[in-house]
Parts: sequence; C-alpha cells; structure tokens
Amino acid sequence: MRLVLVGPPGAGKGTQATVLSEKLGVPHISTGDLFRAHISNQTELGREVQEYLDSGELVPDAVTNEMVRERLAQPDALEGFLLDGFPRNVAQAGVLGEMLAVGDNKLDAVLEFKVDEDVVVERLLARGRTDDKEDVIRHRQQLYRTETAPLLDYYDRIVVSIDAVGDVNEVGERALRALRGRQ
Repeated sequence: MRLVLVGPPGAGKGTQATVLSEKLGVPHISTGDLFRAHISNQTELGREVQEYLDSGELVPDAVTNEMVRERLAQPDALEGFLLDGFPRNVAQAGVLGEMLAVGDNKLDAVLEFKVDEDVVVERLLARGRTDDKEDVIRHRQQLYRTETAPLLDYYDRIVVSIDAVGDVNEVGERALRALRGRQ
C-alpha cells in the first residue's frame, strides 16, 4: 500500500504512522525524521532546517523533495510506504505523482487525521520540545490550513478521513477500518 497521512501538526500522524507501518508491512517515511537526522548530525542542511523549524516556517520544497525522492528509491519502499509530512502542498503532490509514475505506481489512499486546533495546541505544548511554543504552534496551524489542507481537494478521490481524537489504539483501529474500505 502507498499511503499519505495528512493532518495538522500534532494530530498524531507520527504516532499512528508507526502503528500503521507495522500493521500494513510498509516503511514509515517521515520528513520530520529525515530533518531530525540531519539536525542531529549537524550537517549544513540540518542547521538550515533547524532555523526554519525554530521560526515556525516550512523547509523549502526543493530540499524536502530530494530527500523523499532518495528515500522512496530505497529497496524497502519499492512495494509500498507510508508518507508522513510529505507532500505538504499541491506542488509537492505533483512531484510525488511524477516520482511514482516513473515506476508506474500511484497512491492508494490519503488518510486525513481530523482534530480541533485547540486540542492540537494542548498536545504539542505538553510535549515540551524547544520549538513548541504556543505562538509557533498556532503559526504552524495557519501554515497547515493555507499550504497543506488544499491537498484534500487535490486528492479528493482517494481521501479517507478519520477522527484523530482518542487513545492511540482507538485511533489506529479507526484508521485501519477506514483503509480496509479502500482496498
């Protein structure tokens, strides 16, 4: 299965991606993990990425696109994957479509995690990460609404929406049931 997770920052995509990856037998590919690896290795790219994250801005598409292209070319992703954090806008969705077309593939579904903004703000503040300040979190929510939410229209034929409020197992079961309906 080739799957994209969409939802506001803090909706639980990363947590659910881990669960779904295991249940579906496909790798979880997170742009956040790719970014954090560069940051922890203190690469030049990592320092650049950290500046964007600290200000609540998004990392430029060209950087993200290339990281994802390289990752999707790895053997474990050839038969399927779960993308978390990519595409984040319609332009990236077009690039992803081109990447998949090279192997004569397409996405099976786009899983939307729906959650109220105040719930998300509360969740993220509770994490205690250095870039999780309320003004930065709310700015990311606005970026999501303007940049990423239009993906739902772009992918309208394959979007599956679920309520992302609840415990991890409950939300995971909702997601699996919704995806089974797509297969």
